[in-house]
Amino acid sequence: MSPVRRRALACAVALGVLGLTGLGAGCHRNSGPVDAGPAFYRALWLPSVGPTHYDPRQLPGKVVLVSFMATWCFPCLADLPTLKQLQETYGPRGFQVVAVGMDIDEGRVLGPFADHYAFPYPVLLSDDRMRAGGSAFGRIRALPSTVLLDKHGRAVAAWQGIEGQSDVAKAIEKLLKAD
Repeated sequence: MSPVRRRALACAVALGVLGLTGLGAGCHRNSGPVDAGPAFYRALWLPSVGPTHYDPRQLPGKVVLVSFMATWCFPCLADLPTLKQLQETYGPRGFQVVAVGMDIDEGRVLGPFADHYAFPYPVLLSDDRMRAGGSAFGRIRALPSTVLLDKHGRAVAAWQGIEGQSDVAKAIEKLLKAD
């Protein structure tokens, strides 16, 4: 199998596992990005908690890593140092981590959690619609789940579980150099 077909298949499987394919976010055969940018940005117009200022109008033009997590999810907690390192390393170059808390307590736990850890990236409160799979991201079937958006807000990669920082870093580097 050619590298292009292998990448397209891997992307389609990853996005399908996250439930994105049913919402028009599958991979194209040429392995190009999924053209749903504005919908992904609109889905991130959520309230934030914690000390990091969040303005969703600043996302266009940046490479964005959206990490779906919960305070009770041990693999999510293990992924937090990686997210922090990615933000600190690539943030000055036009990269943004956005964590979306899937806790159902309306921020009563996530708010103090975000305050305590003082993440260098915004932490958003998911809403009922997102938790039910009604946003552009579709149903989030596992935590942590991560979607990487290019500078135009198109999903170009998705992962379930903890990814090695080097794999994610390579994808981020490539997107930061594009355009």
